[in-house]
Amino acid sequence: MKPRGDFRRRVLWLIGGRAAAVTVLFGSAILTQIKSPGTEPVDPFFFLIGLTYALTVVYSLLFRQTEQHRWIVDIQLAVDVVIVSGLIHLTGGVTSLFSTLYMLPIIAASTVRSRRGGLMIGALSAALYSGLVSAQYLGMPALPGVAGAAAGPSPRIALYTVGLNVFGFIAVAALSGYLSESLRRAGQELEHASNQIADLRAFSDYAINSLASGLTTTDLAGNVITLNRAGEAILGLPAAAVRGGPARRVLQLPPVFEGVFGPPETRPPMPRVEYAFTRRDGRRLELGISTAVLMTPRGESGFVITFQDVTEARRQEREARMQQRLAAVGEMAAGIAHEIRNPLASMSGSIQILRQELPLSEEQAQLMDIVIRESERLNETIRSFLAYARPQRNAAARLDVRQVVTETATLLQNSPDRQEPHVVRVDVPEAPVWCLADEAQIRQVVWNLATNGLRAMPEGGELSLRVEAASGGSAEGGQLTIAVADEGTGIAPDELENIFQPFRGGFARGTGLGLSIVHRIVSDYGGELHVTSQPDEGTTVTVKLPLAVQPAPAGEAALG
Repeated sequence: MKPRGDFRRRVLWLIGGRAAAVTVLFGSAILTQIKSPGTEPVDPFFFLIGLTYALTVVYSLLFRQTEQHRWIVDIQLAVDVVIVSGLIHLTGGVTSLFSTLYMLPIIAASTVRSRRGGLMIGALSAALYSGLVSAQYLGMPALPGVAGAAAGPSPRIALYTVGLNVFGFIAVAALSGYLSESLRRAGQELEHASNQIADLRAFSDYAINSLASGLTTTDLAGNVITLNRAGEAILGLPAAAVRGGPARRVLQLPPVFEGVFGPPETRPPMPRVEYAFTRRDGRRLELGISTAVLMTPRGESGFVITFQDVTEARRQEREARMQQRLAAVGEMAAGIAHEIRNPLASMSGSIQILRQELPLSEEQAQLMDIVIRESERLNETIRSFLAYARPQRNAAARLDVRQVVTETATLLQNSPDRQEPHVVRVDVPEAPVWCLADEAQIRQVVWNLATNGLRAMPEGGELSLRVEAASGGSAEGGQLTIAVADEGTGIAPDELENIFQPFRGGFARGTGLGLSIVHRIVSDYGGELHVTSQPDEGTTVTVKLPLAVQPAPAGEAALG
């Protein structure tokens, strides 16, 4: 069964071809002046031409029904054979020059109705032509002006002519049917191959666009040709915006790619590197990129560049290395804690006794005070270091984070770090935000972040403490958020990665372990810590911790 669109197109060509053939026949009849005395009769000839025109109009009106009723086409072709037979009868029968017109419906039938249709119309043409000539020689009355048997060739020549034409009809039917079937099969194979190519291309596009890594192809000059969806997401640029642009500029390639897009004889080895990339929105990424030559049967056609956003992976690696170092430091700290704190306590106590009992000059008393003060500072440093290296969670309980943040804000009002221009604001939800944790540790997290925020605003400003809970604080697997934001000096982008390392404090006062302790506590609870900062605009530290989802104890009141 031929596709619907193909069949209707063939029928349309049949109708148009019939109209064209009749028009040519009509024009040739006029040019030969068949009205002149001694030529073919005019009235029946033009009647058949007019009849064909009328039938063509009818066929055009029935065009939409031919798909459901294909026998209409068979009738059209049969009527065409009958009309051709009439023309031949009018123009001399066996001596007519129009016998070749039988070829037109035969070829049309083979084209529209396949080989079987062509053979049927060929057989019908042979039968009508044979019967027409037989009637001519068997005494059938002729129309006025039509040559009879006496005016025609001898029966032997007539028989030979009929046989030759019949053989031609059948041969044309078979040959046109074969060619039509071959053409149809070739069309189907071509369509099948085209569909396969389209499917393969679509599959290739889907596969490339499904890659988690960015992939771009370039020409030999290094100009971008394609960019997949992952590449668009990583670079923050649509493919249409980078197509045709130099890959060196689009990907911000480092100097190691110098000469890669040059001629093969001077091309260096294909590099595989990681480097810093800055998106249009200002976000900085670490990209891992590799390059390969795109080889086709014609040779080198360009380059394939694959790249990945390895920012998070490298951050996790750095954190893992830092955790390993911290674990080693913790083991060492446990061993040396007593070796340092016990002698330090003895020295501090002895100095205080000597300070009270010995008669000291003013200068000696000041020196004693310095020793005592520095001993206390050293003891505080050791205590903070031990809290960072080995945080304890012996008192984990279900607590309302809002209460911890609110009480910490109250304590900040009387903190020596708070100056008159400082404003502390608290934003907590009305519903309780429960967390299963050690209250002292959560309080220490909030306190350390808040005091750092105050110290970052030496000229004053607003310190904001905010608490949020996902899904109202009741969804399993949800998170609570504690955000501390200041309007201080901010942190330079190249220093953000190192702020959680020990002894990297940026303030004159403090041990440099405050943020390290916060990071260690949050990590131990399976939480996340994010810092966003802009120099001279302020810093926001966001702590995300798991929510406690078990029901509240009976009689537990919510904070108003």
